Amino acid sequence: MYDRIISAAEELLTHKNRIIVAIDGRCASGKSTLSAVIAEKTGCNVIHMDDFFLRPEQRTKERLSETGGNTDYERFEAEVLLPFSKGCEVTYRPYNCGKRAFDEAVNLPHSRMTLVEGSYSCHPRFYDYYDLHIFLSVAPDEQLRRLERRNPVLLSRFINEWIPMEEKYFEAFGIAERCGLKFNT
Repeated sequence: MYDRIISAAEELLTHKNRIIVAIDGRCASGKSTLSAVIAEKTGCNVIHMDDFFLRPEQRTKERLSETGGNTDYERFEAEVLLPFSKGCEVTYRPYNCGKRAFDEAVNLPHSRMTLVEGSYSCHPRFYDYYDLHIFLSVAPDEQLRRLERRNPVLLSRFINEWIPMEEKYFEAFGIAERCGLKFNT
């Protein structure tokens, strides 16, 4: 999997000075792990969609009922994708849910490749910004096993809230079908 992704990225880099790659997929499918391994092998930047959780004042009933609306897509586009697409330096402010506040700004160093990992990264609003789209899937029983191991306290929220929201997003926008590379982890 790693070699196929790196090979696809290297091919794109023969035609472009820099690229941005989206890694979307089901929770607990390995998006963060995959991104960390690729970053270690290539030195690329990694941006986590988790840094763009909605702030409390954004979590309205209307917003949360919107397919793919449970991420701060306005801020992600303004702080990451637009500057990147113009060749500008990218600086963004990760939102820390635990503190309910922004962490210190992150300034991305120059890199020929930047990965954006996380559910909702291939939202149709963002799709055309990316040079490569990757989708990771995981069997439902394995997904639940990984989620329980990761955080048993939040397992019921994953089952009753977050997984259904993701599945609605994947289905409504045909996310897996629109990605050029797909892997079952």
